[in-house]
Amino acid sequence: MNTQDFEAQLKAEKFDEIALVEKPVGYAMGEHQHPFEACALITQGDITLTVRGVSTTYSVGDVFRLPAQTPHDENASALGVTYLAGRKHQASA
Repeated sequence: MNTQDFEAQLKAEKFDEIALVEKPVGYAMGEHQHPFEACALITQGDITLTVRGVSTTYSVGDVFRLPAQTPHDENASALGVTYLAGRKHQASA
């Protein structure tokens, strides 16, 4: 999937924020969570996400989804990682 098609998909799925994210070589963040749903297309390098003890590596062309409030670790490879990310913030009650 190319970035234009991915961005169109994010808009169709009502993601309210779209950003290009770049993480440097050796990037690592311990367990944390986000207040938004995330969906991302890897455009360079790769990233490993660990959710509930299961690690999955996403490389160029892969898409990952992460529901809001999901505890996870993330680590970039020796190449770093760049991805186009959509964020869907939860509506306030």
